Amino acid sequence: MSKKKNVLVAGANGSTGRIIIDLLKKSGEYQPIAMVRKQEQKEHFEKENVAAVLADLEGDLSNAFKNVDKAIFAAGSKGKNVEGVDQEGAKKFTDAAKRAGVEKFVMLSSMGADNPSISEDFEDYLKAKGNADEYLRKSGLDYTIVRPGALTNEEGSGKIQLKEKLEEQESISRANVARTLVEVLDSDVKHNQVFEILDGRTPIEKAVRS
Repeated sequence: MSKKKNVLVAGANGSTGRIIIDLLKKSGEYQPIAMVRKQEQKEHFEKENVAAVLADLEGDLSNAFKNVDKAIFAAGSKGKNVEGVDQEGAKKFTDAAKRAGVEKFVMLSSMGADNPSISEDFEDYLKAKGNADEYLRKSGLDYTIVRPGALTNEEGSGKIQLKEKLEEQESISRANVARTLVEVLDSDVKHNQVFEILDGRTPIEKAVRS
């Protein structure tokens, strides 16, 4: 029985982050570490037998990466601090991951991050995501960047469509996104690749490996 890999999740307390933590907890390969900003969030995870660290994406992250093998960035400011969290916070998390020598970095991005002008309302957000993605790509870390369509709270079907570039602008459940992020933690899956996902008909395990 090989030792489980420790996976640090930024944004663990968010809607998608909590699903990711749950999936990691149930997996045979990974051990989640929830990165949270508030003491009560830390206590919430610890009550559920999940390791948690207090760290702020706008502060010092060095202590968050102790004994971390892999990392998932699933944090977001919900439009409140796009530059500070979605862009600069992601860059700081990337730098800290690099210093810690993590084996794989999985970034939750967004469709449109490569073309922010497609949405007037979300242009600043998409620009920030695109900048963070670019920073990760140039970091020298092994990475996978996942760009979902609009997130819904529907139940996860476990099936998606995946392409480097999808034609339509549709939606995908947070559960399917979370599962995709966990599935690509495997170092051999979608190595140094960027792709888009929507709800679809192909089982996630197959979609990320074909």
